[in-house]
Amino acid sequence: MIVYSHTLSPRLQYIIHFLSLYFQHPFKLTANEQAFATSKDFKINYSYQRIDDHEIYINPHALLFENEKRNMQIRYFQHKGYTAFFETSGDIHFDLFAAIFFLLSRYEEYLPHVKDQYGLYAHQNSVAYEAGFLQRPLINIWLEDFRKLLEIKFRGINFSANKFSFLPTYDIDIAWSYKHRGFKLHTANVLLSLLKGNLKTSVARLRTVRGKSNDPFDAYEWMDALHQKFDLHPLYFFLVAETKGKYDKNTNIHNPEFQQLIKIITSKYQTGIHPSWFSGDNPAMIEKEKQWLENISKKKITSSRQHYLRFSLPYTFQQLSRIGIKDEYSMGYGSINGFRASIASSFYWYDLEKEQTTNLLIHPFCFMDANSFYEQKFSTQQALEELLQYYDSIKSINGRMITLWHNNFLGDGEEFAGWRHVYAKFIETVSTNQ
Repeated sequence: MIVYSHTLSPRLQYIIHFLSLYFQHPFKLTANEQAFATSKDFKINYSYQRIDDHEIYINPHALLFENEKRNMQIRYFQHKGYTAFFETSGDIHFDLFAAIFFLLSRYEEYLPHVKDQYGLYAHQNSVAYEAGFLQRPLINIWLEDFRKLLEIKFRGINFSANKFSFLPTYDIDIAWSYKHRGFKLHTANVLLSLLKGNLKTSVARLRTVRGKSNDPFDAYEWMDALHQKFDLHPLYFFLVAETKGKYDKNTNIHNPEFQQLIKIITSKYQTGIHPSWFSGDNPAMIEKEKQWLENISKKKITSSRQHYLRFSLPYTFQQLSRIGIKDEYSMGYGSINGFRASIASSFYWYDLEKEQTTNLLIHPFCFMDANSFYEQKFSTQQALEELLQYYDSIKSINGRMITLWHNNFLGDGEEFAGWRHVYAKFIETVSTNQ
């Protein structure tokens, strides 16, 4: 496939590389109009005038030829049953390349915006939320429609078909609710519960610490059995903050039982770092936490997901790249479920500050248990329906579904009663229908 454009900008080169990976087919970019006109390859013309009767013509928006970040008015329209923007003349009626770039680069997150309660980019700012496609993997939908056009226009083109895949991931923010928390903290929590009149909580804590009841956050054996039953290969992220705070409440990293838990899990499954909230203000701590996890696990750590999904572009991703992180899993919101980058496929991060493609591979997730429970106020039945809705949507476009769960939701505590069943039901559905 040869793609002609009058200007070979870094942004356009990024999109052409993305398309090559997505379609598993080489897309070659050229600014030589004569070479394009005489080429025997399948042709896409991305310029301001048609060249060849046998080409697919996309009339460009200016975005991919710029090197600045500016506010722009996005006008949405409906096309073939889906939302599109950057409308132009041409064979597909909008600038597919520019629209993909706008969403993948998270262009809007570089612009001035309202922060949420945690000081992060609020999902209400996004075009996906405003235009009502936050719950759809719109880029995949666009590209599958584009695939059909390519196959109709270019008879004999050979695309490798994408396949649906599922990756379960877990954030271990607090390994245990009661156990291994230290005598002083345990005593203080018992007294606090009694002062608040929570006798039931105090009794449960005492029974757990004395070994007479299971810790409500201890779901690890249950999770492991589920993985074995359905041949799952999950990814765990551990919060290993040395400095405790309002948002960093993990088990003490020097606790032998916590270290043993990490060793057991990393011996079976892929593991990543869960950089603490504190590290967001102290970048040097990210590398320190990563090194600590590597020392305990005896494995190289190259995957990461931000605690509370705390990231700011481009700085957080630049820091992660600097310390050797290759795979990043924070691309989602901590306030609502959906597709933050409007895609259910992995993609390389484009650094808009430096105007360059990076080697940091972004893996977006679409569902987090805490969003359903705390933010969307869903019942267990509603959460299951939401999960299955995402599953159906992603499976229809042969995308990659990544879910984010926490061990406390999968334990047997009263607060999250029924959520373990939701997850098991969902896993059974996915595993038996692939």
